[in-house]
Amino acid sequence: MRFTKVIFWVAAIYGIVALLPGYFGESQYVPAISHPEFYYGFHGLALVFQLVFIMIARDPLRYRALIPIAVLEKASFFLPSLVLWSQGRLEVGGPFIGAMIDGIFMLLFVWSWKLSRDFRPSS
Repeated sequence: MRFTKVIFWVAAIYGIVALLPGYFGESQYVPAISHPEFYYGFHGLALVFQLVFIMIARDPLRYRALIPIAVLEKASFFLPSLVLWSQGRLEVGGPFIGAMIDGIFMLLFVWSWKLSRDFRPSS
């Protein structure tokens, strides 16, 4: 379970560090964002999910059922970004690199879930 705990703690800390500045970065977009509710909604929801990662990190066996949902959270950014990049609609840069990091976490979450399947706590 140590592997799962470490992976989810790292994911949560990385996510908070990467997402929190976004609340102060809207003004950097030119042209201006036409729907700021989507911008702030994305950042808010993604930050909330860092709390889910912390829950899993604290007790992976108890919250094992949340791991596939965490996989979907990572896939929801990684897969569309990959498709957009393949269509030439997303350049290799900050958002693309962030999506690739999410893809790595997605795979590590799947691996954690599989490893925890056969884990039996010592009595």
